[in-house]
Amino acid sequence: MQDDVISRVINNPKYQELKAKRSGYGWWLTLAMMVVYYGFIMLVAFNKEFLSQKLGDGVMTIGIPIGFGVIVFTVVITAIYVRRANSEFDDLTAEITKAALK
Repeated sequence: MQDDVISRVINNPKYQELKAKRSGYGWWLTLAMMVVYYGFIMLVAFNKEFLSQKLGDGVMTIGIPIGFGVIVFTVVITAIYVRRANSEFDDLTAEITKAALK
């Protein structure tokens, strides 16, 4: 019985669609995160003068809000993925499960 259900899931075209959409979307978000993160690291490594510029008369430099922006970007793309996973991906998963258990 278990092997039959697994076979029906794997052969379901919606499962193939889910795999393609989820992995493609994941790769795009991974690429975006890597560009932002490694861009920041490259600034730290090769353009310290830019990051050490003071903002106003205080002690804050431009590197602090940029670093904070990297953290915020991470939270935002995670929220974007979760939103899509909870709607589109979960809907496809429910359809696949329903079809496999018939």
